[in-house]
Amino acid sequence: MFSLSEPPLFTRLRTSQRVLIAGAGGGFDVYAGLPLAFALREAGKTVHLANLSFVNLDQLAMEVWLAPAVAAITPNVEVRGTYFPERTLSRWLESEALPSTVYAFPRTGVRPLRAAYQSLADQLDLDAIVLVDGGTDILMRGDEVGLGTPEEDMTSLAAVAGIPDLQRLVVCVGFGIDTYHGVCHSHVLENLAALQRTGAYLGAFSIPPQSPEATAYLRAVDHAQAATPRRPSIVNGQIAASLRGEFGNSQFTDRTAGSELFVNPLMSMYFTLDLPGLAASIGYLPLIEDTYWFAQISYAIEQHREHLDRRTWRAFPH
Repeated sequence: MFSLSEPPLFTRLRTSQRVLIAGAGGGFDVYAGLPLAFALREAGKTVHLANLSFVNLDQLAMEVWLAPAVAAITPNVEVRGTYFPERTLSRWLESEALPSTVYAFPRTGVRPLRAAYQSLADQLDLDAIVLVDGGTDILMRGDEVGLGTPEEDMTSLAAVAGIPDLQRLVVCVGFGIDTYHGVCHSHVLENLAALQRTGAYLGAFSIPPQSPEATAYLRAVDHAQAATPRRPSIVNGQIAASLRGEFGNSQFTDRTAGSELFVNPLMSMYFTLDLPGLAASIGYLPLIEDTYWFAQISYAIEQHREHLDRRTWRAFPH
């Protein structure tokens, strides 16, 4: 039973003791889950962090691999180049005297990614998995005018949807950011309304700007931007700007110089969902169930949308 005095996400996780917070879409997505991770750790739970990685993990040493498609990234793991969000986060966690292992999954199809999640769940004896999307394009069900960048999110969603006997949830933070990738946020709200009717939408809550969780998150984002100045996270940069009370076209990197940003307080709100319920709303998810390679995901989405009547762009009426 839910209550106004406690966000349903925390009600669902109340009895869970070992929780994996995992970035669904790759890049710096795992950072978007840090405030939630800090809150759960403060509540006495053991929290692990993982991320779908954009890095070529094949170059990692053999001893880093816990199982096929599961690498344990620690501060001193060697890899070519400076862009390695999982290692950057690991180093920041170590600097804060926090558990510093960040698990990384390579971009694959659903079958190997599900096996990787299951293996990690078994090794860590998990009670719950929370997928985190920086942005809200994980909510796109397939018939929208634009889907954003769905491949990684949907691979993660389908993979975890097929793991039984765990509490499985999704959180999104960064409402409005995916406009940069063609997402219509009227469709985001329409999808949330549909998910509310089925019971899959668990509501939203803000990250309190002056909370310890927010201040630690801001330190992590600042550290990541300093570590990867050529490829800072556009998503987390805008969420951080929202937490600082900035508004409108608040630029922080030349990566967005050609775009007009709309930083606002909605960007630092978590939208929370039941993962199996969200998965059931995605029209093409069954088509990617048996995939082994990442390229198969893109092909399946294109095939699904080829003859689909799509909802047209709809502006906010106010």
